[in-house]
Amino acid sequence: MQQHNVLILDFGSQYTQLIARRVRELNIYCEIHPYNKIPQNLNDFKAVILSGSPSSVRSEEAPHPDLSEIRGKKPLLAVCYGAQYLAHFSGGLVAPSNTREYGRANLSFIKDGEQFLNGISEGSQVWMSHSDTIKELPENAVLLASTKDVENAAYKIEGETTFAIQFHPEVYHSTDGTLLLKNFLVDIANIEQNWTPNSFVESTVSDLKEKIGDDKVILGLSGGVDSTVAGVLLHKAIGDNLHCIFVNNGLLRKDEFKSVLQQYEGMGLNVKGVDASERFLNALEGISDPETKRKTIGRVFIEVFDDEAAKVENAKWLAQGTIYPDVIESVSVNGGPSATIKSHHNVGGLPDFMKLQVVEPLRMIFKDEVRRVGASMGIDKELLGRHPFPGPGLAIRILGDITSEKVRILQEVDAIFINGLKEYGLYDKVWQAGAILLPVNSVGVMGDERTYEKVVALRAVESTDGMTADWVNLPYEFLQNISNKIINNVKGVNRVVYDISSKPPATIEWE
Repeated sequence: MQQHNVLILDFGSQYTQLIARRVRELNIYCEIHPYNKIPQNLNDFKAVILSGSPSSVRSEEAPHPDLSEIRGKKPLLAVCYGAQYLAHFSGGLVAPSNTREYGRANLSFIKDGEQFLNGISEGSQVWMSHSDTIKELPENAVLLASTKDVENAAYKIEGETTFAIQFHPEVYHSTDGTLLLKNFLVDIANIEQNWTPNSFVESTVSDLKEKIGDDKVILGLSGGVDSTVAGVLLHKAIGDNLHCIFVNNGLLRKDEFKSVLQQYEGMGLNVKGVDASERFLNALEGISDPETKRKTIGRVFIEVFDDEAAKVENAKWLAQGTIYPDVIESVSVNGGPSATIKSHHNVGGLPDFMKLQVVEPLRMIFKDEVRRVGASMGIDKELLGRHPFPGPGLAIRILGDITSEKVRILQEVDAIFINGLKEYGLYDKVWQAGAILLPVNSVGVMGDERTYEKVVALRAVESTDGMTADWVNLPYEFLQNISNKIINNVKGVNRVVYDISSKPPATIEWE
């Protein structure tokens, strides 16, 4: 069993994933669950954190979980909406604030001698994001901290190990946020900081051995970090019973099918290459809607694997490189409170006709954690440093319908961009990069002739795990050089633009 330490109940906040990130950085394992799907195995969790929410506790539609098995029985930390929720339903008063309390603030009062606030002093910067405010605390509450505009910025409940804060410790702008979480989780909840890459490998390999036994497993390799790390973990657990398949869906980067197969040579993994590009492109013909594209690719992906699995006698499992952000971003599909950003082709199980069970060794860890796990197992640094690439491939970087000609154009553009980043020493400074083919033509001039050709957008972002991202300020000289190379060498493109949008409000991919 995976070690359960901290339960984070999600009320739909855009920052919930950041709470998990900060807790994991303390080498403490945590899980996010929707507020309306509290796990039955609460004994496995040593502490609980309530997230923020876009809702108001004064609304009839406000999230209203049953905390009877948590309050007073486990250490509890309530953040923002969570703090207002505890106050509102415990005899306090929550009301609209006179001004919108958003952004940086500084603690102007801190109660002396409180273990919860050890090492945090007056003047410490915190991040506020709320429109309601706590006007009155419950009778059994003790004020712990205030800012100039928010009197009840932090409080605790007497007789319980319950703490509440109006600000967001998980956000980078709360300068002592990680320290506050450490005070609560380590010093108050007495949780050990023993969740490391090595411990993850040890426990996961043990779990896989127990779960799979002598069964055979089919794994789809993509050449990316996630599927590779999943493959090495599975190989450690079951050895030659792992059968890896790398599918060419016709939407890979230029020459990637061949180079990826070469990459796995010598790694000890049993890999078979399957070229199904024509099958995918035929299925995608005439489809423009992004969600339909994803679902179509997912369907064909499953069909191809069903065909290949039938060739492996007694295969019982399909392994996938699903990681935690995939699960979190798809949670609404399963009834969670957060808005669905996009569905993920490898989240949500398999159709009834496929007789394989799913195993996902990485589904509870973030991208940077996957890389650290890979490094702890000795996987090549260059492979681990590879940029993320979407499961649907170039299909979601071609806006509109998919044709083989559009794929060719985008592959050429992408190759020039990615190779240019490597040549300029910029590749490792970027978390993810790619090109997008836009569904518009623009007028241009080449020689003395008028052209009316495609527009491509280049995208490069900095991120830790893809949940939030900032666009990278690439040097003008580089962008100028790459733009010239693309327009001069890729037939069908006469204009290049650079995307300077961050996530949020934009997403990393355009579809």
